Amino acid sequence: MKKLFFATALVLGSLTIVAASTTMIPDEINVEVNASEFKEISASDLPAAVVKALETDYAGATINKAYVNEEGQYKLEVTAQDGTDGTLYADAEGNWLEM
Repeated sequence: MKKLFFATALVLGSLTIVAASTTMIPDEINVEVNASEFKEISASDLPAAVVKALETDYAGATINKAYVNEEGQYKLEVTAQDGTDGTLYADAEGNWLEM
């Protein structure tokens, strides 16, 4: 019985060591959006749905630059009311996208 208990503990311990040694955590995760895919447009050329979504979800934000790609997705460089800058992505219907 002692041998069975010892063998079980040895197997479980080995599996734990193997699982721990094969788990890799990256030091850094890079997410890139190829900005060359987007063509700059005038903010007045944005669809009304995108402008309305910005006004609704980010009240007081101003659009610094606007871009569109071939898939009809919009990239907005905005300044929030508190002065922070950010980039938002939306589709033509005003739905926010994660890039």
